[in-house]
Amino acid sequence: MLDPWFQRDPSRRLKAMRNFFYWWMVERHVVNGADALLFTCEEELRLARQTFGGYHPRREINVGYGIPEPPPFTESMRAAFLENVLRLGERQYLLFLGRIHPKKGVDLLASAYSQILKTKKLKTDFPDLVIAGPGWDSEFGRRVAAAVGEHPKIHRVGMLEGEAKWGALYGCDAFVLPSHQENFGIAVVEALACNKPVLISNKVNIWREIAEDGAGVVEEDSVEGTARMLQRFVEGEMAGGDKGRFRGCFRRRFEIQQAAQSFIVALEPL
Repeated sequence: MLDPWFQRDPSRRLKAMRNFFYWWMVERHVVNGADALLFTCEEELRLARQTFGGYHPRREINVGYGIPEPPPFTESMRAAFLENVLRLGERQYLLFLGRIHPKKGVDLLASAYSQILKTKKLKTDFPDLVIAGPGWDSEFGRRVAAAVGEHPKIHRVGMLEGEAKWGALYGCDAFVLPSHQENFGIAVVEALACNKPVLISNKVNIWREIAEDGAGVVEEDSVEGTARMLQRFVEGEMAGGDKGRFRGCFRRRFEIQQAAQSFIVALEPL
């Protein structure tokens, strides 16, 4: 909650006021009195300095974060996924997997994708778009669904779990998340673990690590930025180089054993 988005987003004004008073009365004493604050990535650490006055922790340590290896791909995973997206068939697709929520930028993605198909002669070559997650029954979800309509290349799916989720990740051309705020982004790392490139906004806090490893495309969290991100990918920006670099990024930075070792090393000076 030290990320400035939670205090600056217009939809959170009342919560921001509550947090402001709670910070000055209680939480700043906890933060400044701790031996150290631990962060999951460098960007999360940097952003925490921008949110509240009186923020003076004794130490800030980026300890990293990680996830276990995904299960190996099986054909049953693919079948479980396709059962949820019957219209997709054998066509290639980009994947959004997350809550249908304003913070996730799914409205930006739907708008940018639709704009590209209107302005470019890519209606047959451009991959389909699968938007999967809970929240379609919310007010925001209904607005996105209405904007998408019955577009033949955009597939709206509910929450995917188990084999269906892994089938979606293993089968996609790329994972897309134009979020306005992500402290880490576990689904992004899961896609990397499946050796898939990730197309993310620079508000997903692990964007620096991904950009350094050439494991994805990074742009601003806007309709224009999301459109550029999609276009850069489809024009082949991720095509060259080592095709295993996406999974390599996961193994070096985000695999659970590596993350545990980094955590131990980071805490040794304490």
